Amino acid sequence: MKQIEYQICNRCVMDTSDPEIVFDEKGNCNHCNEFLNNTSKKVYQGEKTDNELKELVAKIKKDGKNNEFDCLIGVSGGIDSSYVAYLVNHLGLRPLALHMDNGWNSEEAVKNIKNICQKLGIEYQSYVLDWEVFKDVQLAVLKSSIVEVEIPTDIAILAALNKIAAENNIKYIVSGGNYATEGILPDKWFYNAKDLTLLKSIYKQYGTKNFSKFPTFDWKKEVYYKFVKGIRMVYLLNYVDFDKDKAMEFLQEKLDWKYYGGKHYESKFTGFVQSYIQPVKFDVDYRKATFSTQICMGTMTREEAVEKLKQKSYNEATYMDEMAYVAKKLDLSLPEFQKILNSPAKSYKDYPNDEKKLEFIYKVYRKLMNKSQ
Repeated sequence: MKQIEYQICNRCVMDTSDPEIVFDEKGNCNHCNEFLNNTSKKVYQGEKTDNELKELVAKIKKDGKNNEFDCLIGVSGGIDSSYVAYLVNHLGLRPLALHMDNGWNSEEAVKNIKNICQKLGIEYQSYVLDWEVFKDVQLAVLKSSIVEVEIPTDIAILAALNKIAAENNIKYIVSGGNYATEGILPDKWFYNAKDLTLLKSIYKQYGTKNFSKFPTFDWKKEVYYKFVKGIRMVYLLNYVDFDKDKAMEFLQEKLDWKYYGGKHYESKFTGFVQSYIQPVKFDVDYRKATFSTQICMGTMTREEAVEKLKQKSYNEATYMDEMAYVAKKLDLSLPEFQKILNSPAKSYKDYPNDEKKLEFIYKVYRKLMNKSQ
């Protein structure tokens, strides 16, 4: 591959670890330009957004008035999903909470889920995956050496949420995704997790068990759940003045929520993936995207972000213990796991995939949706 001369944005902290980054004449990158010019209009805008939220909540209540639950929330024990649980309760909605248990939950996260649901009076279900099958799929993706290590979890979450929503005739899934903390994310840092051809081709090469026991979710199921079952994903955190640090303080003070030690460490696997595997092996450090979003939102200065990025993405005192824990849980010796981590990085393009087909399908879908609005 052609070597790219290193450059970092003058306004945010995105850099050439995104191979498609573009800088303008001021040295500002396309990511913060796009956020400030377009995405920032999708975050909380005061009275205008307040009114939009009222309309959305009224519609959710109306559409679900004959059901036991009018919405479904996915809960992980993390900040975003925990605050969503509080928010839907505060807005007078009648949620069913669902946790997709893939075997990697931290003890703090499990306690957070149970504690918050109990305090808020929210009914809670756990969707438990077949650990042996899920472990084998995770291990296959790790062995494939692609950066999208979390495809198995992402797919299983979508499959579980839509399945349970359909079974309970729920039309709205409330997600913790939001622009205020996740508005910047380079396309080249991840690939469409719903490409089932990719996952199957990887599993065929590296898997050892029965893939049919793994809950899948592809574009066909997305069409079925969205257009046949009428299920819609909504992002309530985009309708409120959401600040992650303030949300965490609120949860700790009001709902006895406990911090689990790091971004996404509600899952021990995800925490290790994002703090060690992706930045060390693939030079994909999600802190850069998160900090850049916060800079654009005015909740962090660029100077603060630069200083934080001088620190390693992982804890040098504990990462070997984390590595040993993950290896043991995957039934690998530490040398076996390290051999996988040290293998050359690959791309999803190195495996059979449906990229072109999916690009065409989603392009047509966006055109149809724009015409209908």
